[in-house]
Amino acid sequence: MIDMEKQTASEKEFSFDLKRVHKANLEILKAIRTICDKHNITYLLDAGTLLGAVRHRGFIPWDDDIDLAFRREEFEKFKAIANCELPEEMQLIMPDEYRKGNAFYDFVPRVIYKKSRRHNANDEDQKFYEGKLNHLWVDLFIIDRLPDGKLSSRIARLKQQIVFGLGMGHRRMLDWSKYKGLSFFEVKVLSGIGRMLPMPFLFRLQDKWAREYTEQYKKKSAERFEKNGGKGKSFYSNYQPDYQYCILDDEWEEPTEFEFEGSRFKGPREWDKVLKMLYGDYMKLPKEEDRHPSHSGMEIEVFD
Repeated sequence: MIDMEKQTASEKEFSFDLKRVHKANLEILKAIRTICDKHNITYLLDAGTLLGAVRHRGFIPWDDDIDLAFRREEFEKFKAIANCELPEEMQLIMPDEYRKGNAFYDFVPRVIYKKSRRHNANDEDQKFYEGKLNHLWVDLFIIDRLPDGKLSSRIARLKQQIVFGLGMGHRRMLDWSKYKGLSFFEVKVLSGIGRMLPMPFLFRLQDKWAREYTEQYKKKSAERFEKNGGKGKSFYSNYQPDYQYCILDDEWEEPTEFEFEGSRFKGPREWDKVLKMLYGDYMKLPKEEDRHPSHSGMEIEVFD
């Protein structure tokens, strides 16, 4: 196997072949499906991958990654066995594994494809994250329960936005040109405070806040189901802060099957409601100039 971490840019020229990127991503998706089917773990196509399944019956032609979602309890089962059962060329990377938990990228676990490379080998960000982000990957989003009540629900999601902002103080650097007005002030203040707090503490805090009502739900599930007619609310607790408006009714996430690149994968039963929440008029194609890969750019290579 090629040692992807030691190979330099001078040894290989970067190239971008979206068909090979899609093929590798599909391999990861199928490997995850195999594990989940074997151990009765429920996963769901999410975000752009769900949109691709509905609109294109496969990848969005210009997309370059895979998005999956797991309920908290399902993800915990997957996490416990993933690296024992994934193929050798794949690995589950948890967000607290960069620089021994002292660096922050986001709160998203990923299954990486080791036989690939993204970005320049001399890129300082990639060095900072020890090469763990220097690959194709599948994002794994976690669905946690929300408390009853609009105010308590908003507070729960606000806490995730705050802890993300604190974590940003532990990135290698921040591109301040991305932030304007109030958002600039918010990021400046939160990241400044966050730099004074140990990142391992922030990881523990995010995890505690994210699963707080999921744990309560498990303890009171019978009472809650009787009270609410079996209905409850959930959210993607490790989504980016600007997607914390997303709230799911529990029944939306009951699994059904979708065709994706000629195979069958699980996704949410109420896919129309999920996609409208995420994208609005999701069947409308973006402008041609906006149809480009969102992550890989032109510096990605997939190895045989």
